[in-house]
Amino acid sequence: MMAEVEDRACAWCCGVGLVVLGLLTAGPILVVDAAAPQTKEFPITVNATALNPPTWWQVPGVTPMIMTMDPETTEALRTTESRELKLKPGTYHFGTFTFDFPFVVTLEGMLDFVPSLDQCVSGRGTKTLTVRCTQMQPYVGPPDY
Repeated sequence: MMAEVEDRACAWCCGVGLVVLGLLTAGPILVVDAAAPQTKEFPITVNATALNPPTWWQVPGVTPMIMTMDPETTEALRTTESRELKLKPGTYHFGTFTFDFPFVVTLEGMLDFVPSLDQCVSGRGTKTLTVRCTQMQPYVGPPDY
């Protein structure tokens, strides 16, 4: 009986050893660095001071929401001053009550957005998003009449 237990223990140890050996010889193991660029936050300045009349703005998930709260009693951001946000690489939306568009923070911390926004938005390849329109010009929606 004792020999049978020893044989099972030896077989188990050999099996574990083969698994460990297999893991060691399987190739490199990917280790994710916590300071990798995809997790780094970059300072991005939002400048919407050209909007007239002044209004409130938001970047959902980053700033206070203006669509679901009373902007007069919240800390919603105003277009009367530029604001620096800390943003990780990814896609975001800038929005006011009348104008909303997506923008991207690249892995290098630079801004990108579609060229069709160039008439109202600038800052591609920089760290400053400048918004100059209260709505997309020319209006791309269906006619009001």
